[in-house]
Amino acid sequence: MKALRKIVDNIKPTFSKGGKLGFLHSTFDAFETFLFVPDTVTKSGVHIKDSIDLKRTMSFVIIALMPAMLFGMWNTGYQYNLSTGGSMEFWGMFWFGFLKVLPLIIVSYVVGLGIEFTAAQIRGHEVNEGFLVSGMLIPLIMPVDVPLWILALAVAFAVIIGKEVFGGTGMNIWNPALLARAFVFFAYPSQISGDKIWIAGLSEGQGIVDGFSGATPLANAMAGTPVPSFSDMFFGFIPGCVGETSTLAILLGAIILIATGVASWKIMFSTVAGAMLTGLLLNAVAPADPSSYLNIPAWDHLVMGGFAFGAVFMATDPVTSAQTETGKWIYGFLIGIIVIIIRAFNPGYPEGMMLAILLLNTFAPLIDHYVVQSNIRKRLKRATVTVKK
Repeated sequence: MKALRKIVDNIKPTFSKGGKLGFLHSTFDAFETFLFVPDTVTKSGVHIKDSIDLKRTMSFVIIALMPAMLFGMWNTGYQYNLSTGGSMEFWGMFWFGFLKVLPLIIVSYVVGLGIEFTAAQIRGHEVNEGFLVSGMLIPLIMPVDVPLWILALAVAFAVIIGKEVFGGTGMNIWNPALLARAFVFFAYPSQISGDKIWIAGLSEGQGIVDGFSGATPLANAMAGTPVPSFSDMFFGFIPGCVGETSTLAILLGAIILIATGVASWKIMFSTVAGAMLTGLLLNAVAPADPSSYLNIPAWDHLVMGGFAFGAVFMATDPVTSAQTETGKWIYGFLIGIIVIIIRAFNPGYPEGMMLAILLLNTFAPLIDHYVVQSNIRKRLKRATVTVKK
């Protein structure tokens, strides 16, 4: 590291303001601070000191995403193997999925970071670190066969409209990764809905065995056909977006986020509680018809679609979620309620998690406002005023 530090120090004057490449100061600074801890220190006044900064926070989230990403790569190969009746071994399936998922990750980072770096250069500001996580999240919530040019458009939309127009990282209203998914859903619905987009090569019919549909559990539920077993959905042996199928892998990520204090367990827990309560209520009033969507056991909703991934990695986004402690309970609980309502009563869109989170992103500041005002009113009632005569 000392040798690398020396190289960076030697070329730093060239990229500093006044140097030959001074106009690339923001870009150089981004790479330097990614490699090394900034050497800036406080000079006056009282400051709160902490051992974690934004880059380290983002790094913890990336680490937490690894189980879901790695399993998603293997499951991509596994589902392809099932669809073609092949005989690939474990590593063969993983390698196949790796080669399918890697281009999605590369396109996401190249387009997103390219826009981030360009915006920083134009403004003369430091490059924000927020896209380190968004760049990984976006490929994981997309079908593996999504065209790369559509993915690039979605990433550009999310970064420009979702972040940069609001001022960059920390200023955005909605989760950028979910905006990318929403862009694809509304602009190119055939690329993110139906039965043929979840399995690599299924849309082209590349050697697909007869009778293989590729339908997700949510699609089966909406069609009134049997869904996979709870264990298959929990472990992730089902079609779906790259990183959303395995609840077990997502729970491993949740443990990392909670243990490091990066994400709020209150939001995760309240989201699950809201979904379970709503699901149980719908089960209680469901018609006798066993094929009715309302008869899906409440606990199955927790392992279907993008619920678990959204609850752990999307709803807990510290920028777009509620900030007050009470507000986090309300925010998560409402997400859980709304996602089940959307799934149960909107036959055109059986998922629901994306819209539920984006809706509550919009109202998160309002929730915090009323929580703060409520606390102020309670304190004013307890306050005693002494008037001196």
